Amino acid sequence: MYQIEQVVYSSRNSAFYIKGGTAMELLQVALTSVGSVITLFLLTKLMGNKQVSQLSMFDYIIGITIGSIAAEFATELENPERALIALAVYAVSAYLVSVITGKSTHMRKIIIGRPLILFDKGKLYRNNLKKARIDISDFLTHCRNQGYFDLSQIRTAVFEYNGSLSILPVEGNRPLEPSDMKLEPVQQELLVNVILDGNINEENLKKTGNNIIWLEKQLKKQGFHNAEEIFLGCVNTVENTLVLYPAAAADKTFDPFE
Repeated sequence: MYQIEQVVYSSRNSAFYIKGGTAMELLQVALTSVGSVITLFLLTKLMGNKQVSQLSMFDYIIGITIGSIAAEFATELENPERALIALAVYAVSAYLVSVITGKSTHMRKIIIGRPLILFDKGKLYRNNLKKARIDISDFLTHCRNQGYFDLSQIRTAVFEYNGSLSILPVEGNRPLEPSDMKLEPVQQELLVNVILDGNINEENLKKTGNNIIWLEKQLKKQGFHNAEEIFLGCVNTVENTLVLYPAAAADKTFDPFE
């Protein structure tokens, strides 16, 4: 009887140990995940912000690798410092490459690549198409995506290092510009946000050369009692006018994009 009770007691203890161990492991995963997010944020700031279309092949590979290591770092319980060191090495490598390519045009061409002229003055350059790893069908697709279905409308087409195609249209097919009509439009400036979600940004308002009294007059002039009725308010610094976007009373039920 005593031996049976001892076995039951031991089994209960082992079950408690397993549950406790699992809880500790989950807590450790949560902590390493938070550490992984913080590390990724810091490394992203170090490497700089780029859109996907601006990534070179090297940046793309580094980004995928860092993401994979960060996922491993979040679940590595025994030696998380190894994944952390690997993350730091890849991030520093990407930073050093950006510094080197920023100072040396020769290294920039080797590491990142260089633009290739694929089409110019009615001629297709087959060797450059091969270097860009695209065939004539891919090239025509790129042209159509930019609205050019006829190559006679294109003066020059350049394949950029990030995989995009830059097109210089022939003079007769480019968009009409004000200078073509001898017009001199007034240069517009950025609108300054002075009201956000019903709150007045007095610092921005002061930078526009206006004050609260001017803002209140403009609100009343447009039929509003106070800033709380406004979701977004901007000042056009060229004309010194207030552009207001009031908050809608109810959600829009009709969706034309469905």
